[in-house]
Amino acid sequence: MKKTILLLLIAVAAFFNEAKAQDPHFSQFYANPLYINPALAGSNICPRASIVYRNQWPTLGAFKTFTAAYDQYFEALSGGIGIMVMNDRQSETFNSSSASLMYSLRLKLTRTINLNLALSAAIANRSLDWSNLTFGDMIDPRYGFIYNTQAQRPENLSHTFADFGAGALVYGDNWFGGLSFSHLTQPDDGFISYNRLPLKTTIHGGMKLNLSRDKRRTNAFFGAPVISPNIIYHNQGKFNDLNYGLYLDWSPFIVGAWFRQAISFDNADAFIFMVGIQQETFKVGYSYDLTVSSLSNVSGGAHEITLGYQFNCPEKRKVIKAIDCPSF
Repeated sequence: MKKTILLLLIAVAAFFNEAKAQDPHFSQFYANPLYINPALAGSNICPRASIVYRNQWPTLGAFKTFTAAYDQYFEALSGGIGIMVMNDRQSETFNSSSASLMYSLRLKLTRTINLNLALSAAIANRSLDWSNLTFGDMIDPRYGFIYNTQAQRPENLSHTFADFGAGALVYGDNWFGGLSFSHLTQPDDGFISYNRLPLKTTIHGGMKLNLSRDKRRTNAFFGAPVISPNIIYHNQGKFNDLNYGLYLDWSPFIVGAWFRQAISFDNADAFIFMVGIQQETFKVGYSYDLTVSSLSNVSGGAHEITLGYQFNCPEKRKVIKAIDCPSF
């Protein structure tokens, strides 16, 4: 019955233009930097690749999201290039996929402050599996789903469109703040009628505080302990959420704790707990969303796994400082 209710909700969202879609959410925000802000493309200077898998509300079989990305800085372009592919499957019914290309221009404002300005372009597709949809007229009060629906099947169950975004990031030696916009043109992603994909706005920022007095490695194994408080705000249509928390980076181990809620402070969503290991070239992280909303007893929370690989930097004519933002 839980899955039945979920499928009905997805069907409503797909067919009625009053229902506005919401982009997928991730909990290891900076393990997926190109998703949060295209201005982070090339921010690590050296080439890097990442893979992210998220399973949200597993007991309902609801949302499974996958992204793969690559980015690096090109001195000849004075900025970074990034590519990202994403697949977001909502139950057995609705599937969304996209491929994005982004460019981030790096500008030096002062000796210690820089500004990145970015644009992104994507091709996105929405598809619907009609055979897995359920409707109210299929339900018998006693025997359940035994009837055929009278709902009219759309002629086209797959829709492809162009999508654009932009972002900006300002940062110093140990702090940063960014702003990004997704779906700038609010493209049509409807099946039966015209449906504008709402603009998504993301505001994020953070800093790093070294807890070691000498700022150096404390022994042969652990690095100097660093805490990193961060805050991220999302707004899309009628939806908004505020995420705030911090990381403790005591290399090679990283742990983090976040809290997600509505901006009105009266709608708590989840506690987020993260653990990760980072070496010079490889990192892996796991996070769990402990749901505290009304879905807490049925959702199963959310699991997220991230993998990252840092390639060796090509030889450069001059030293270019990477943005000191969190790894997860």
